[in-house]
Amino acid sequence: MSHDEATDDLITSVDGGVLQVTFNRPKQRNAMTWQMYQGLYDACERADQDESIRVMVLRGAGGDAFVAGTDIGQFREFTGEDGVEYEGRISRILGRLFAVNIPVVAVIDGFCIGGGLGIAAAADIRICRESARFGVPIARTLGNCLSTSTLGALVRLIGQSLTTDLLLTARLMDAAEALRSGFVTAVADDLDAEAERLTGRLLGNAPLTMWATKESLRRLNAADSVDDDDIVSRIYGSNDFAGAVDAFLSKAKPEWHGR
Repeated sequence: MSHDEATDDLITSVDGGVLQVTFNRPKQRNAMTWQMYQGLYDACERADQDESIRVMVLRGAGGDAFVAGTDIGQFREFTGEDGVEYEGRISRILGRLFAVNIPVVAVIDGFCIGGGLGIAAAADIRICRESARFGVPIARTLGNCLSTSTLGALVRLIGQSLTTDLLLTARLMDAAEALRSGFVTAVADDLDAEAERLTGRLLGNAPLTMWATKESLRRLNAADSVDDDDIVSRIYGSNDFAGAVDAFLSKAKPEWHGR
């Protein structure tokens, strides 16, 4: 039995116990709007409230990107206080995704960067096509920062050394490196077939055992909570960030002054 819901930018459907969530802005590489973030949160609520749903799958439309960050146009005229509110909101949404009671699978095709990498990191299992690229290139694009909760999720998944390298160099990691690092567990030419095989396996496993594993990990990770409001406020309230947003939207190269 299938039931579908759709907006312009995010599509959800349920079929055979699987909740499919598709980020649907292919012309913008599925860059996330506030509405899409809220739609993702609502999908998490739906996954936990509907007992017929056993697995949740996240995808990006179009084949060019899973999610290529947050829509930059939403950052115009940001203040430090706005930045703290934004990062807090993202942390809550990603925390909600991580806390979903059922297995969450990220099926990654193309670019998975910035906010997209955060979304993928909050899933339980990640698989990708060979063309996938991963990273947080904000040191050369916007000059903003990650919240410590998102940073911590990356450190737990791929280690501090690689996380630091990706953030300081602003480079992108290819699928082979993502597989070696453990960020993804499979690289497949036929990504749809691999996703179907994986979801089929999860559907056949004991729900309570999978929930216990997820909930125990969530509690372990909750111990790493850090107050980072002062860091986030300084970055999002900086002249560098404001200038980089304008430069990005006008397709110019940002200039960094450290203030």
